[in-house]
Amino acid sequence: MTTWQCVSNCGACCFLDPSERPDLEDYLTPDQLAHYLSLVGADGWCIHYQAESRTCSIYDSRPDFCRVTPHTFEVMFGIDPNDLNDFAIDCCQQHIEDRYGDDSPEMQHFNQAVGWVEAED
Repeated sequence: MTTWQCVSNCGACCFLDPSERPDLEDYLTPDQLAHYLSLVGADGWCIHYQAESRTCSIYDSRPDFCRVTPHTFEVMFGIDPNDLNDFAIDCCQQHIEDRYGDDSPEMQHFNQAVGWVEAED
C-alpha cells in the first residue's frame, strides 16, 4: 500500500514560482495569495527554503497552504479526505519531476518512501 509522506532532502514543493502555478487564485484566498507571493524569492524558491540542507527554516510554523493535511486539501482543492493520500503522492511526483526529473534520485527516494510501484504495461 502506498502512503504519502514528506521525505527529507527534497524540497521540490518549495519552488513557488507563480508562473509554474497559474491557478493559485483558484485555491488560495486573496490573503493567502498575498502571503504566498511574499514568500517567493527572486530565484522562484521560497525565501525560507534552505538550499544547502533542503529544509524549511519555518517548518513548524509554515502557512496552512504548505501543509498536507486532510482539512487543508479539502478546503483548497475540494479533495475528499479519503482521497488525500493518492492526490498528495501525485502532487509530489509532479513537483519532483518538474524540479529534478522523473529518473532523479529524489524521485526514487520519494517513490521508495511511499511504497509506490509504477504499474507495468
